Amino acid sequence: MADDLSAVARFLYEAGTLKQTKRTGWWMAGVRDPESVAEHSWRTALIASVIAKLEGADPAKAAFLAVWHDSQETRTGDVNHLGKKYAPSADPEAITADQVAGMPEVLASAIREVVAEYEEKESPEAVCARDADKLECMIQGIEYRAQGYDAQRWIDNSRGRLTTKTANELAAAVLEGAPLDWLRTVMGEK
Repeated sequence: MADDLSAVARFLYEAGTLKQTKRTGWWMAGVRDPESVAEHSWRTALIASVIAKLEGADPAKAAFLAVWHDSQETRTGDVNHLGKKYAPSADPEAITADQVAGMPEVLASAIREVVAEYEEKESPEAVCARDADKLECMIQGIEYRAQGYDAQRWIDNSRGRLTTKTANELAAAVLEGAPLDWLRTVMGEK
């Protein structure tokens, strides 16, 4: 391979910072050690693949969009909804273009395209990935509520922003259960 991959290597280190970047909105609910952006993005990608498969969209593409949906937060941090009221929102596509500068063009253009698709909100996969982002926040809120945090606002707001039939049905199923129902079922307790 003749391409210089040093820009890619730098980005991989940069992407690793998302493992330590906390989702700041949860601090308002009193959560002392909230999930990281990377943790959120992992489950969002998983949920996106599920929603997409059940919606008849491409699950791999939806998961790919979800993996990249918050990658710009290496540069901005996680700006929660209250923060966005006071600080103008950074352009995810402009940040991505900056992040991929110097990468082999075949890779850089693919990353720019996936972020643009997510931001345009038009493809079935983007719609599924965006619903997955909201559903993941809702599920995390339910988990934090079960730990005693006041997360109802996040649960309700996320639930109200879902658009696909599958995401809405999944939300209803999630709300009917409890975070440890999976373990009780596996252990034969339920």
